Amino acid sequence: MNSIIDDLKFQYKIGGIANKMIYWNVGVFLLSIIFFYQFKSGVFDFPDWLAVSSEPTIVLTRPWTLMTYAFFHYGFMHLFFNMMVLNFSSRLFLTFFTQKQYLGLYILSAIFSGLCFVVSFYFLHQVSNMVGASAAIMALLVATTTYQPLMNVRLLLIGNVKLWHITAVILLLDLLQIQIDNTGGHIAHLSGAFFGYIYIKLLQNGTDLSKIVDSVLGIFTQKKKTPFKKVHVNPKKPAVRRDSKIVVKDKTQQQLDEILDKISQSGYDSLTAEEKEFLFKAGK
Repeated sequence: MNSIIDDLKFQYKIGGIANKMIYWNVGVFLLSIIFFYQFKSGVFDFPDWLAVSSEPTIVLTRPWTLMTYAFFHYGFMHLFFNMMVLNFSSRLFLTFFTQKQYLGLYILSAIFSGLCFVVSFYFLHQVSNMVGASAAIMALLVATTTYQPLMNVRLLLIGNVKLWHITAVILLLDLLQIQIDNTGGHIAHLSGAFFGYIYIKLLQNGTDLSKIVDSVLGIFTQKKKTPFKKVHVNPKKPAVRRDSKIVVKDKTQQQLDEILDKISQSGYDSLTAEEKEFLFKAGK
């Protein structure tokens, strides 16, 4: 058991943002079983301070729900299929874009889709709560499709198909089911898809919306380090310790040179008695 936990920790540590996103969704789901699953009725009962509500007044007082709802799921199958599509979409998206852009798109599309859900249900005069990562996942898929629609994707039992074919089928199913079941969910899916399309178009024009998220969270912003200043210090020359004998020798040599110069100019007889005596001792 400990080895499994250690392996999961290691995979989380070395994995990228897509891997971490799956871990976060699964981890939140496990916690939600403990706190919000009604074992008697067999359903989840999420409070309106976690799930996004269609009531505008509730959303205004709990704005964080526009993001928290994207990490909760109504059941295991809901989580399972979402994580399968998330893994698929993440791999495609990160082929062309950065982890910072991935996180930015996930969060911004979730917020945008949550707002679309609130507004649409307000005009439809319906009241409901919504959870699920589907809207953000659709944003990742459509963003990649917008950027590289003709990309070949190999599907099991089908073979190679164009990426835009897969995305078109999923969007078509959402459109066909929007009035049949889970209206709020399908509205959120289509809203996420629309945001993914707009995100790429803005990015191609030089506007990266992910900078908004990174400026707030600062996960991928590298802190500016104080530049290392290399100071060149001239090494101090070691102090020369003059030996007393050397000093005396230098002084003697200087006096001797002066006497020799005097002899060369005026002759030996010009020397004083002291100079002659000094010269005699130096000669010894």
